[in-house]
Amino acid sequence: MNQKFFLYARKSTDVEDRQVLSIEAQLQELRDYAKRENIEISAEFIEKQSAKIPGRPMFNRMLDDIEKLGGNILAWHPDRLARNSVDGGRVIYLLDTEKLASLKFPTFWCDSTSQGKFMLNMAFGQSKYYVDSLSENTKRGMRQKVRRGEYPGLTPIGYINDSRTKTINIDKKSAPVIRKAFEMYSEGNQTLDTIGMFLAQNNLFAKNGKRIHISRATFILSNPFYYGHFRYNSEIYEGKYEGIVAKKLWDQVQEVMKRRSRPRHKQKNEPQAYCGLLSCASCGMQITGEYRVKTQLNGTEHFYTYYHCTKKSKTQKCPEPCIRQESLDAQISSLLQKVSLPQNWADYLNTRLGKDKVESAQSVSALVSENEKRIQDIVVKLQRLLDGYLDQDIDKEVYRAEKSKLLSEKKSLEEEISRNQQKQKHWLEPMEKWIKDAGNMEKIALDSNLFAKKVAAKEIFGSNLLLQNKLVRASAPKILNSAGENQWACLRHAHETIGISDKSRVLEPMARIALATYPLPWGCSTI
Repeated sequence: MNQKFFLYARKSTDVEDRQVLSIEAQLQELRDYAKRENIEISAEFIEKQSAKIPGRPMFNRMLDDIEKLGGNILAWHPDRLARNSVDGGRVIYLLDTEKLASLKFPTFWCDSTSQGKFMLNMAFGQSKYYVDSLSENTKRGMRQKVRRGEYPGLTPIGYINDSRTKTINIDKKSAPVIRKAFEMYSEGNQTLDTIGMFLAQNNLFAKNGKRIHISRATFILSNPFYYGHFRYNSEIYEGKYEGIVAKKLWDQVQEVMKRRSRPRHKQKNEPQAYCGLLSCASCGMQITGEYRVKTQLNGTEHFYTYYHCTKKSKTQKCPEPCIRQESLDAQISSLLQKVSLPQNWADYLNTRLGKDKVESAQSVSALVSENEKRIQDIVVKLQRLLDGYLDQDIDKEVYRAEKSKLLSEKKSLEEEISRNQQKQKHWLEPMEKWIKDAGNMEKIALDSNLFAKKVAAKEIFGSNLLLQNKLVRASAPKILNSAGENQWACLRHAHETIGISDKSRVLEPMARIALATYPLPWGCSTI
C-alpha cells in the first residue's frame, strides 16, 4: 500500500484580513493528527482560493501527482477538497481507479469502500448544496435590496459608500466636478477627450491612477446613477440617494452624445486679453494678439500688444492693419458704456418684477397639480406592469423596457414639478442679476481689467464684434421684436433713440420679462 500522504489545507479567500487563522489552524491540527496516526507527510499543498468552481492550481497539481504516482490525501474535511461536482467527481474517480489509496480527515470518516465512497459523495454534495444555497440567498437579498432602492455595489466616482450607515452619500469634493463635466458636455462644444482632461485637472482619475479616457468618460456621462436611478441586471431602479445632476441635464447630455459622431478639435488658449473676442471684417478669421518688445538705441524698452487677423496664406494677404491694444480697449469700453442701464430704468424693471411674481403664482400651481396627477397615473401603471410580469402575462424584456420608460417619464415629471415650484425664482433671479450687471456695466467699461471687459463683451455681443480699418463695430438690431434679439440689443437700441424720440422706450412683453427670449419693456422714461 502506498503510504505517501499529501497534506492539503485551504481557505476560501485570498484576502489576508479574513480567516487569518484558518490555514494555521488546519496545519496544526493535521500535523498533530498525522503524528498520532503515524502518518508520514511527503508534501504540503496550501491554497487560498474558493472551491466553488474548478480550476484551483495547487489542488489540480496534487491530483495530477496522485494520478501519475499514486498517493493518499490528508485534509481537515471533505469541503476543503471540493465544493463543486467536477472536483468532487475527480476525487471519487481516483478512488475507483485505486490511484488514490485513501483519504484521511480528523473530523470525518472515509474508507475506500462502496460505503465510504457513498459517504464521501454525500459530503461533497452537501458542500455544493451549501454553496448553491448561499449563492441563491445572496442573490435574493440583492434583489430585495435593489427593490428598496439600495445600490448593491461600489458607487461610481462622485459618491461614497458609507460602511457605517450602509448608505450612499455624495462626495462633496468630486461631485461638483462631475456636475460641471455634465454641464460642459451638454453645451455641445466639448469632446469626450476634453472631458477626461477636465476631470484630470481636478484630480479625478481612473482606479489605476491614469487619466480618464474616452470609454470611461462615456460611461460616466451615460450612467443614470448620477440623476438618481441605477442599472442592475440590465434593469433600471429608483435609488434612495441624492442625484448629482438633474434628469433634464442628463437627457441633454444623451442627446449631444447621440448627435455627435466625431470629436471636435480642441480650441487653443490664447495668451492676450482680447483674443477670441473679435473677427476680421474682411476675411472672417479670428483676431489674435501678440506681445512685442521694442528696444531703442539707448537701451530703453517699450512694451506693446498688437492685435491682427490670423489669416495665413502664401497667395493672399489680409488687407486689415493691426491695432494697438490701447486703441482697441478704448473702443470696447465705449461699446460697453452704450449698454449700461440707467438707475431710473433699473428701478422701473425691479418694480415690474415684483408684480409679475405675484401674477405667475396661480399658473405655476395649476401646472404642478396637473403633473402630480400624471405621476399618480404612472405609479398605477408601474404596479399593473409588475402584476402582469409576476403573473407571467408579460415577457421579461417587455417588462424591463416599459418599466424603464415609465420610470424615466416619472423622473422627468418630478423634476418638472420642482422646476415649476421654483419657476418664479428661476426667471426672477437671472433678471435681477442682469439688472445689476447692466447697472455695473459703466464701471466695468471705465476699469482697467481687460479680462472683465472681454467677459462682458462676449456675453453682450457674442460673435458679432468685427474689426475693420482699426475700428470695432457691432451689429445693432434693425427691426425691434425680431427673432434672435436679446435684452442687450434692445438696451443698446434704447440708448441710440435718446434725443431722436420724445421718449426713450424699452420693449415690454405682454405677461412677463424673461432674459434671452423677451426684449425689455416699453415706457421707461429717461426724462
